[in-house]
Amino acid sequence: MTQLRTVQVLGGGSAGSSAHVRSLASGLVARGVRVTVCAPAELDRAYDFIGAGAHFVPVPRRNDPATVAALRNACIGADVVHAHGLHASVRAMLALSGGVRTPSLVTTWHTRSHVDGARGGLLRLLERRTARAAAVVLGTSSELVDRARRSGARDARLAPVTVPASRAPVCLHDGKARAELGAVDRPLLMAVGALVPERGYGMLLDAARVWRDLDPQPLLVIAGEGRERAAMQRRIEAEGLAVRLIGSRDDVAELLAAADVAVLTSRWEARSPLAQEALRLGVPLVATAVGGVPELVGDAAELVPWGDAAALAEAVRGLLADVDRRMDLAAAGRVQAGTWPTEDETIAHVLSVYDELSDRR
Repeated sequence: MTQLRTVQVLGGGSAGSSAHVRSLASGLVARGVRVTVCAPAELDRAYDFIGAGAHFVPVPRRNDPATVAALRNACIGADVVHAHGLHASVRAMLALSGGVRTPSLVTTWHTRSHVDGARGGLLRLLERRTARAAAVVLGTSSELVDRARRSGARDARLAPVTVPASRAPVCLHDGKARAELGAVDRPLLMAVGALVPERGYGMLLDAARVWRDLDPQPLLVIAGEGRERAAMQRRIEAEGLAVRLIGSRDDVAELLAAADVAVLTSRWEARSPLAQEALRLGVPLVATAVGGVPELVGDAAELVPWGDAAALAEAVRGLLADVDRRMDLAAAGRVQAGTWPTEDETIAHVLSVYDELSDRR
């Protein structure tokens, strides 16, 4: 039997999609599949695709002729090219166009854009083109599957992605981590994600202003980097908010485990890595009821409307005042996490799609 060969293509690579590709590469290699990962060079430094057993080809996040040609060369002889996200899907579609024996194209939609105006129209056009070009579109939430079908996908399927759990040992309410963050004698709230408008940090800072009257005042720690950092820091200082921006961290699970409450305020999410990690650890979660979040967390989190800072502030205030409710959510979170597909099941499902397409060929 001929060895299956797949090429995994990443664009900018969100934390969730990059971790998924790393997991996928490791699991596929262990099952005898030849895997090549094509992505910006910095992603291999962060996720070590080579260490997972994959061949790595650095491909910049551009669609210029040289980049497309490099990707086309990497795809020669592949059975399946699997693109993750819109930018990677566009690049893969261009690389595979006009080939004599083109591999099957699979694309996973991990998220969606909320851009308006001319750029938003262009992104929707590219969504339609890549959806129609793919043999199979995998959506990480039911909403994304429906969106792919409306965009003209020939075959759109639900493929929930479970972000691999942290392999580092964690300790709930770890005193050392809390001391490092400055929350020894006060509640600790934790948010994680890039400092960009889509994460809803304006809403979160509005809520932090409300928490100033609590005694003791909770400390909100935000792990992540992005273009909004300077503006957020200016507002934190101007309003005297108990908020710390600690930048990108590679010990997020340990910091999250030390928190009393995790907070997710994104405008849209499918399978939020923060929500998954919080529920696995048994950290109570307050999240916006958007996208695939309700589907992911079930009844194991407090959900609030997007943009409603008052509802967010009240939900967090209520949890901090109710130990029993926090304990109930912690237990429910671990139960809910047990309903998600395991890492092995996620890999097996993707491999079954590859095998199906190879049989058709």
